[in-house]
Amino acid sequence: MRRGLSAYVAALMSDPEPEDVAWLAVAAWDGDADRAAWELRYARRALGLLVAQRDALDDRTGSLVARELASALQSDRNIAPAMLKLSERQFNDRLSVYREVLTSRAPYEGTGARLGRALVQIAGASRASDDLAGRAGDILARYVGEANEALRKAFGAPSLPDDFPPSNMSR
Repeated sequence: MRRGLSAYVAALMSDPEPEDVAWLAVAAWDGDADRAAWELRYARRALGLLVAQRDALDDRTGSLVARELASALQSDRNIAPAMLKLSERQFNDRLSVYREVLTSRAPYEGTGARLGRALVQIAGASRASDDLAGRAGDILARYVGEANEALRKAFGAPSLPDDFPPSNMSR
């Protein structure tokens, strides 16, 4: 389990794609690529933690990922030691926002769009165009998919015997 845990957290700690950073910097932060990169890092890490808490096969996985992620953030070379407390606070703020988005339901809007709107609101926009929120949502939905894939790779995919229908799980 330890190797899987380390691999999963390493995937969450990876930097965002340069083209995503460049787009977000121009679209939401007046060209500030550093801020755009940080928002995408926070998003990947927060969404990865939420995916582990929600989708892991073992109930302990979410808390193990949280502990390992906190340790990884402490040693993140991108965070100046004097800024560590601020970074932790900002991460926790984003974690709360994304948790709320993933647990809320809106019949008129999918999860990706809600995630995109949340990212744009974090940027300080009171209202986002559908195009801006859509593109941001595509990036964050991709992060959720990547986290799910990394989770399965690190900890295994759920499986049931062929003669056991999923509907029997609730019995």
